[in-house]
Amino acid sequence: MQAIQPTVTPLQPVKNSPRVAPRSSRRQRSYPHKTLGAETGVKLAVNMVLSVCATSALIQLWPHYRAVQEKLHEIQAEVNLTQGRVNQSRSNFNRYFDPSLAKTVMQEQSNRSDPQQRPVILQEPEVSEAEESTPQP
Repeated sequence: MQAIQPTVTPLQPVKNSPRVAPRSSRRQRSYPHKTLGAETGVKLAVNMVLSVCATSALIQLWPHYRAVQEKLHEIQAEVNLTQGRVNQSRSNFNRYFDPSLAKTVMQEQSNRSDPQQRPVILQEPEVSEAEESTPQP
């Protein structure tokens, strides 16, 4: 069989020479944790400053928030009172303009009565003087 045989190149002996790295790469390789530490410290400082600013803003806004809440409660109380008056007025309006209750409302508003009704007058019974002086058992 005629197959192509791979060519083998003779290995050359490797020289063991000391590797000398440049100074700039040595500093980067020997201090990566310091770079990460500095970056983390800066991030932490910025976040702390932002937290302090946000907290002071909330503290300054708190009295305004409380005042607005008090005004809101007052307004809601007034709305509830007004709603009650509106409901009362609406029921009166419906009663006054209801045709079936027209006679009743007219009698309430004036001293006139329906001619078909008889007036009822209540009187207390007369008591004689003799009955008043005797004690009752």
